[in-house]
Amino acid sequence: MRRVNSEEVIHRLRTVMDPELPGVNIVDLGMVDEIAMDEQGLRVTLIPTFLGCPALELIGSQVKTALNDIGPTEVQWSIHHEWSSERITDEGRQALLLWGVAPPSQRSDSVTCPFCGSSKTRSLSQFGRTLCQQLYYCESCSQPFDRFKRI
Repeated sequence: MRRVNSEEVIHRLRTVMDPELPGVNIVDLGMVDEIAMDEQGLRVTLIPTFLGCPALELIGSQVKTALNDIGPTEVQWSIHHEWSSERITDEGRQALLLWGVAPPSQRSDSVTCPFCGSSKTRSLSQFGRTLCQQLYYCESCSQPFDRFKRI
């Protein structure tokens, strides 16, 4: 196994996208909890956004693929830390907007439309395309959109 620094591992993990949120990587979603390396290999501990998320197996497989030329990689899912939408980085919030998903608000309950920037929005359903999203509608531009739930 070749020695690498954590910055290289993070750089490679930025290539692993959440399959339910194309364009948003697991680093910017705040899913990476710990990176450890020893003689046996690399261990990456991730925090699931939802314990029942159907994408966990796929994400774990993609992490191993992204790191496979470094050496043996073990992916673990943390049960000791809870994921929160506050873990999403500014880059992750920008990526959500680019994909037409309103990021969770950090300071208020108002939801801003990712298409036109209006706050004249209303909830259509507590459920969206995925477990972590809910459906909204913009009164200004007449576009439906998903909002990432604040957790």
